[in-house]
Amino acid sequence: MQEFVHFDGKLIPRTEARVSVLDYGFLFGYGLYETIRAYNGKVFRLDAHLLRLDASAKSIGIKLDIAALRQAVLDTVKANGFLDTRVRITVSAGEGTMTPNLASCERPTFIVLAGEYHPFAAEKYEKGFNVVVSPVRRNSRSPVTFMKSANSMENMLARQQAKNAGADEALFLNERNYVTEASGSNVFIVADGVVVTPRLKSGILPGVTREALFGVVGQANLKVLEANVRLRQLLAAEEVFLTNSLIEVMPITAVDGEAIGGGKVGPVTKKLMYAYRQLVASELRAR
Repeated sequence: MQEFVHFDGKLIPRTEARVSVLDYGFLFGYGLYETIRAYNGKVFRLDAHLLRLDASAKSIGIKLDIAALRQAVLDTVKANGFLDTRVRITVSAGEGTMTPNLASCERPTFIVLAGEYHPFAAEKYEKGFNVVVSPVRRNSRSPVTFMKSANSMENMLARQQAKNAGADEALFLNERNYVTEASGSNVFIVADGVVVTPRLKSGILPGVTREALFGVVGQANLKVLEANVRLRQLLAAEEVFLTNSLIEVMPITAVDGEAIGGGKVGPVTKKLMYAYRQLVASELRAR
């Protein structure tokens, strides 16, 4: 089946898409991206992703036509027709001079990809992720930490480290040794029945799924708290789980080989996994 991408303002076959060798996303990693999930052709919380993308783009001097980008996402998802879709929006400052000069970039580049997504099997959610702590540190003072930068070198290095260790994911600490996030997910712990997640100021991406989960936690009659989280607190937690748009809510049952919650998925995580899926189904039915 031929895949289509939205590139340079139009839908074209993926094999025909070409980015300039002078594009600043390619030359300097000067760009942003969003990863979104679509269920049966319906994109979940697209506007929340676009709002975050637009805010980040403005902060680095890239002007976007959000209405056009929104339509591009919908058109690309429809054109590919997958039952479960992984959507990737990539924007860059565009083509410029070889010598770094943002003023030389006259028009931003934006690309929308919509590939088939294969969710983890139910058994993985029953078993949970095994993660490692990366030696790479998040910088809570860097503006890049708070956006989905196209320069994902640190995330890639951490993910490869996890893979080499036979793990599923890698966790980052910041320069003050507080837990921040995983290479592609936000982190939550359950301590004394309270759901706790690292503060934004710790140096984390303000995840769309993270935000959605706040509402889910409230509806489940649980309390959620944003706080500084030490690694020892995470290791001693009753439960730990990750969130992002693709995996939704994924339990963590081991960190650096040390079992979390006896190595089993806890009741709060199970409750939130189910509640989040109910939220997705409810919002998509309403369209």
